[in-house]
Amino acid sequence: TGIGGGGGDGGGGGNGGGNGGGGNALVAGRGYRRVESARSWDAVLAGIVETDGSFAGEIFKHDGFGLKSEKGMGLGQMPSGNDVFCSVPGRLSLLSSTSKYKVTVAEVQRRLAPPECLNASLLGGVLRRAKSKNGGRILRDKLDKIGLNLPAGRRKAANVTLLTSLVEGEAIHMARDFGYVCETEFPARQIAEYLCRQHMDPIDPYRRKELIMNTKTITKELMDLLNQDRSPLCNTRPQIILDPSIQRHLSHFSLMTHGFGSPAIVAALTAIQNFLTESLKHLEKNYPSTNSHLTVSQSLDLKSKDMEKK
Repeated sequence: TGIGGGGGDGGGGGNGGGNGGGGNALVAGRGYRRVESARSWDAVLAGIVETDGSFAGEIFKHDGFGLKSEKGMGLGQMPSGNDVFCSVPGRLSLLSSTSKYKVTVAEVQRRLAPPECLNASLLGGVLRRAKSKNGGRILRDKLDKIGLNLPAGRRKAANVTLLTSLVEGEAIHMARDFGYVCETEFPARQIAEYLCRQHMDPIDPYRRKELIMNTKTITKELMDLLNQDRSPLCNTRPQIILDPSIQRHLSHFSLMTHGFGSPAIVAALTAIQNFLTESLKHLEKNYPSTNSHLTVSQSLDLKSKDMEKK
């Protein structure tokens, strides 16, 4: 149950073997139990990504931007949030493997609502709409047909970043691939050994062990929280499991990063957890505990008492 889409047990010169493709996308770091409630990004992407190396042409040539319902929508019915508004070619794909991402009505609603409040020009750019003389009016008319209001002359509410140009499917795809690379290629062991040699006081290895274990605990708390983020994305609106007082802040972050934020941070924290685990292994190998039944804190207390006696 790994983060990656690449799969396999490879891992090159980084941190060793990867966890393969499929299953839960967010991992809690080696040596830690996977968070059972972690969201499966592979499952989210499965219904959004369309791989097509031959994509070319205007995606807005059909009335309603090619709007269709995967369930089937009768005439006169307003679309639901899960209905596909259009398919957008990815910005980050290589030419040999161009991906298209389905953009749902709900995603368009999120882009028009706070915190982004995109205007017609920016939304048209996100949806890869070709510029034309009456492009803004045409886009507003298309949105009006499905019950979405986009006033003329509207000003955006948030600063534009590179993430603004990505649809949610591609942002999640990038986060998943980043997580896979962090898990399989980050040189955790090499960095751990280097820093231990550079910064550790050989007289007091127990103190460094305790600092590392405390850091692992706090880091895991943050990872567990982010793994429980249930912000609406693509064609999913999962049941919230966190307290609403914290979920709303995570949802704001998700809206600003289009789903990239939380899984990307978890991926980086996973690399840190792997580094901390390798640091403990290195210390245990070079400075084995003489009293394995004692905790680090107990060992430090005994050392302090010995110093007081002297």
